[in-house]
Amino acid sequence: MKIIGAEIFVIHVDGRHPIVLRLRTDEGITGLGEAAIAYGIGATAAAGMIRDLVERLILGADPFRIEQLWSEMYDHSFWAKGGGPIVFAGISAIEQALWDIKGRALKLPAYELLGGKCREDVRVYANGWSFRADTPDEFAAAAERVIADGYDALKMYPLASPVGNVHGNIRHVAQRAADRETIDRAVARVRAVRASIGPKIDLMLDLSGELTPDAIITLGKRVEEFDIFFFEEPVDAFDPEGILQVRQALSMPIAAGERLYTRYGFRRLFELRAIHIAQPDVGNSGGLAETRKIAAMAEAFNMRVAPHLCAGPVLTAATLQLDATLTNLVIQELYPYRVPEHFAIVDQPPELTVRNGRMPIPDRPGFGVELVEARVAPHLWARIGA
Repeated sequence: MKIIGAEIFVIHVDGRHPIVLRLRTDEGITGLGEAAIAYGIGATAAAGMIRDLVERLILGADPFRIEQLWSEMYDHSFWAKGGGPIVFAGISAIEQALWDIKGRALKLPAYELLGGKCREDVRVYANGWSFRADTPDEFAAAAERVIADGYDALKMYPLASPVGNVHGNIRHVAQRAADRETIDRAVARVRAVRASIGPKIDLMLDLSGELTPDAIITLGKRVEEFDIFFFEEPVDAFDPEGILQVRQALSMPIAAGERLYTRYGFRRLFELRAIHIAQPDVGNSGGLAETRKIAAMAEAFNMRVAPHLCAGPVLTAATLQLDATLTNLVIQELYPYRVPEHFAIVDQPPELTVRNGRMPIPDRPGFGVELVEARVAPHLWARIGA
């Protein structure tokens, strides 16, 4: 079997841009992957990286030789060594599609190729529910709706504020500075949410690397009383020593990793024991196997993993297959409140299968999803080869 072509879709929906790859083989078997640059700036850059990698290193290759092809992309793209989100998002999308092809060819779900199931379903926490909330009362009301939908864990952004009318558009703190009013408002939001959901629901806070260690420690001490499940990305991902400062100053579990890439990017955090929970993203950390290696490294340091996930349903399906196999998985991020068009690009979006805060692991070959042609065709960005 050889790879003979590909399509890349940059799907514009509700202010986000999922980047989906479909690899084609000479035996008619296809595989899907997704780059996790659906938000922020960089979607077309990631799509271009996928195209360059496929054209230069993947066309004509045997899709079963996943480790070899990953090494080829790492060694011969030049920019992967020491690289960042764009190159590794491209590598991740391709690597996922190779696993999907292999699973489909062997008529096995991808988890069987990654070591087999450890669980039948995955506990998830809801994210994205608070993006239109601003006042503490609005946060509290939005949180109550999430609990009514059956979730027993949710995450919020206490420092961020909504922007415009787009559902997922929030603005983070700039220039690593927040005045007293902003900090007081953040604490009030957390207090209101905890009061509305009660003591038995797990609550996570995402700080998105917005403040300096001293400022985030000050904020952290004020919210510790609200029984926080984890305190995410407290400072800039470039500053592992700063993250360590936060861990040493606070009693809450610290999580980070969505803006780190490959096992090499996580190494310093692990060596410092700067975090309790690692958050690699299958769509930009290097793919399924690389994320599994990161999880194994975390396990060696007696840490847990809660994979980051903020893209489209293809990446959700891929991540769910990996989740099935991880022995140190604590919980999985999920965005269940996207607009319907976001989920409609695939035939069986996993996000819509959640019941009582748990997502079942499908047993269909590969990742278990197919693109809906009518939905993705208008968003074709590039076609490569046959």
